[in-house]
Amino acid sequence: GVVSTQSTGMAAEKKPPMKDISITQLCLNICVGESGDRLTRAAKVLEQLSGQEPCFSKARFTVRSFGSRRFVKIACWCTVRGAKAGEIIERGLKVKDYELWKGCFSEEGNFGFGIDEHIDLGSKYDPSIGSYGMDCYV
Repeated sequence: GVVSTQSTGMAAEKKPPMKDISITQLCLNICVGESGDRLTRAAKVLEQLSGQEPCFSKARFTVRSFGSRRFVKIACWCTVRGAKAGEIIERGLKVKDYELWKGCFSEEGNFGFGIDEHIDLGSKYDPSIGSYGMDCYV
């Protein structure tokens, strides 16, 4: 029999939708380890970067060697979605030269990496704010 090339060509091009790479959300996290002025400045950094107000995380228990007490705010984070998330990921991967360790990836296909200074993402250095590192999880 004769096989139509049009029908086989279309079937070869069609990909299962679950194999498409998509970004649902990006989580940005800055852990300062103490509440007060440093934490509010870190929150300003996240607000400038993401364009939305960050949430705060509290310490789960007291650790004397770190000087942290239970239920005290020690970190700030925000979740970014859509085109803004893709833009921030692109800038973050550019800082890492588009290379990540194998250990950065989970079995489910998620990945995370750290950035030493938020200035590397394109924001200007402000002496009153300082320089903060952050974690990015996709």
